[in-house]
Amino acid sequence: MDPLDAGAGGILRQPKAVWATAGASVVAFMGIGLVDPILPSIARGLDATPSQVSLLFTSYFLITAVAMLLTGFVSSRIGGKRTLLLGLAFVVVFAGLAGTSGSVGQLVGYRAGWGLGNALFVSTALAVIVGAAAGGSAAAILLYESALGLGMACGPLLGAVLGNASWRYPFFGTATLMAIGFLCIAAFLREQPRPARKTSVLDPLKALGHGGLASAAVSAFFYNYTFFTVLAFTPFVLDMTPYRSGAVFFAWGLLLAVFSVIVAPRMQERFGSLRVLGGSLVLLAADVLVLGYGNHTTAVVCTILSGAFIGVNNTVYTELALGVSDAPRPVASAGYNFVRWFAAAAAPYFAPKIEEWTDIHIPFVVAAVTAVLGALVVLVRRRALVHEAEELQPGHATKDGVGVFAN
Repeated sequence: MDPLDAGAGGILRQPKAVWATAGASVVAFMGIGLVDPILPSIARGLDATPSQVSLLFTSYFLITAVAMLLTGFVSSRIGGKRTLLLGLAFVVVFAGLAGTSGSVGQLVGYRAGWGLGNALFVSTALAVIVGAAAGGSAAAILLYESALGLGMACGPLLGAVLGNASWRYPFFGTATLMAIGFLCIAAFLREQPRPARKTSVLDPLKALGHGGLASAAVSAFFYNYTFFTVLAFTPFVLDMTPYRSGAVFFAWGLLLAVFSVIVAPRMQERFGSLRVLGGSLVLLAADVLVLGYGNHTTAVVCTILSGAFIGVNNTVYTELALGVSDAPRPVASAGYNFVRWFAAAAAPYFAPKIEEWTDIHIPFVVAAVTAVLGALVVLVRRRALVHEAEELQPGHATKDGVGVFAN
């Protein structure tokens, strides 16, 4: 089955509520890579070191990781629509405040508040899109994956265009776009049915007691360290203007989107999920190693190419996390994300520190090693993962009726 043919209604035939949520999702994912092209500009503007500026990612993802334990607790009590609006409100406020920062400490603090809002929004958006979609869940999830890829691609581009004038403008731009998303969701999205059972804060941690889910989370933890070394540390290595850096990461994001939505499902169908994941992790390790030791042109090419491997990995990891245990999908996703986002918080902090302690090559050596460790976890724990991985092929549904494109 062609993944682009998902759902009887098709990906384009969706209610306004779905488009409003998907559009806001694009902006939410844009926020992850928004600061990439302007990291050097922020460092210069606030007289900060690379390791200090990297805390923009660390605070963002550290709060995001912890907040994953709260998202199900909140949404099961106030409903999906109100949770989305609450998350968007946090992003609007803190993204706007980030643009007014007078020091790197203030900016890091505002990014933490932004991370809380993003966690509330992103963790709820998929369930809301599936619940409001027409034509079956597969088309809705494909739309969500497309929003993720588009957001990851456009974030650096928006950061470059606005950041070329001032590093403050991308933050104001994001706040404005999220405010529009807030109004659209408030106007077009009806409240979704609440779950029969309220989710506890501890439910995601209990779900990690399942060996398969814990294995997927640990492997994804190592992989995410590699992923966010590329995303957060490479801009300092490339040392390009915001426009050039934005173009590089826009191309990176396009590859991420194409390989996540189109290529990965076809590769899984042919080779199997675990083989695809293991092979992609090893290739990513080789790519970042060459990135770290190559010349400037090689570093640019390898940065863009890494988007292909990251896109494949994102899709397969999420499928494993959502299907490998008997926990409800939101609970399993929260537990999995709780573990892996800690690596997203750690990598941006440790990569520049490792450079300060050693040289510019070693952070990429560490990133290559963590990618290989992720592959080794998949290899060693394949028995815990293999049953579900065999079922998670294009055209199959997970045990709760949702297809393979969830993220």
